[in-house]
Order: sequence, then structure tokens, then C-alpha cells
Amino acid sequence: MPATQRSAVFIDGANLYATTKALGFDIDYKKLLKEFQSRENLLRAFYYTAMIEDQEYSSIRPLIDWLDYNGYRVVTKPVKEFTDSMGRRKYKGNMDIELAIDALELSPHIDHMILFSGDGDFRSLVEAMQRRGVKVTVISTIQTQPAMISDELRRQADEFVDLASLAGRIGREPSERPARTSGEAPSRYRGEGRGNPGLENRYGIRQPEAEEE
Repeated sequence: MPATQRSAVFIDGANLYATTKALGFDIDYKKLLKEFQSRENLLRAFYYTAMIEDQEYSSIRPLIDWLDYNGYRVVTKPVKEFTDSMGRRKYKGNMDIELAIDALELSPHIDHMILFSGDGDFRSLVEAMQRRGVKVTVISTIQTQPAMISDELRRQADEFVDLASLAGRIGREPSERPARTSGEAPSRYRGEGRGNPGLENRYGIRQPEAEEE
């Protein structure tokens, strides 16, 4: 691809988490960003996730804060809480509209959209981006049973990349995933440029100052 090609990454956080869990590896988000920066002129990297409000601590908060301070544009909204027919508390959070709006607004400024999701609801968005002259690559997997990507989304994409093929470049090394002990306290890290072992253990995130050249 030409070095001048402008691109943007759009990550459906919940969908990517489910996909990597099914494949049995974790994403190193620093490696992911570097991977796509090295390929093209990456203008934006978006990460979308819904969050539960009014919780003193959320297990995803350290990741969200780190991404926000380290090159990603994080988009969140509150999860909707409801009770199902069995009286069980359920949560629902859908970021499809937010992702679609951002992609369409950015479409005049990019040549290539990289979508990390297998959600078939994005097929119409992919088609709309293509009508605007934007090439769309969709990253998910067909290596699981069932496949994590819908057939209609895979067919609509200009290019499909199986996430399993990227594991060696954007996945965490097994040695970087130490087992969590029962006494491990949740991190309350808020980004702000400080190194944090809890983040490194959970997400493969290493602060620049902690790296050895």
C-alpha cells in the first residue's frame, strides 16, 4: 500500500474482546497501534465500549484510561440495565451508532477504514463507506465455531483479515500474562503517564518510560 494512504482504525471493544477470548490470546494495544502506524498514515484509532455507570471501580477502566492517554480516541456511553423475564439483572450496551457516525464524518479524510468487528449490523456502514471511495478492511475470525464474523459483513468488506493471523504481531506474549493471585487488588490507575504493573499484567500495556531499548 502507498505510504501516503490515510487510514483510521475503528475497534468495537466488546466484539474484539469476545473474539480474542474465543481465540485464546490477548491484544497488546500498544503493538496494535504501532502495527497500523507502520503500514499507512494512520490518522485516528477509535475504541468504542459501553460502561456501567455509578460503579466505584470498573474492571475495564484501567484499559480505557490507558488508551485515552496513549494514542486512541475512546468513545464510551452508559450501559442500559434491565431485568429479563426470569427476574435476572441484565446489561445492554450498543456502540454501533457512535462508530458509524464517526466513520462517516471522517470518510472525506481517509482512504482506508480498518474495522475490528464481526457484527453484521456494520454491513450497511461498510457499504456506505465504499460508496464514498473508502476501502474497508474488516478484522475478525472464522477460526472459531461458530465464526465470530457474520457472513454478510465478510462478503461486503473489500478485504477480510483473520485476527488469528495477526496474533504474532499484536498479541501479548504468553510470558507477559502472569496468573492473577487471589489477593490482587484492582488498579485505580487513571492514565496520566505513570507506569502501572496492573495494566501491564492485564492488557500487555507498557508505558514508554518503562521500556528498555
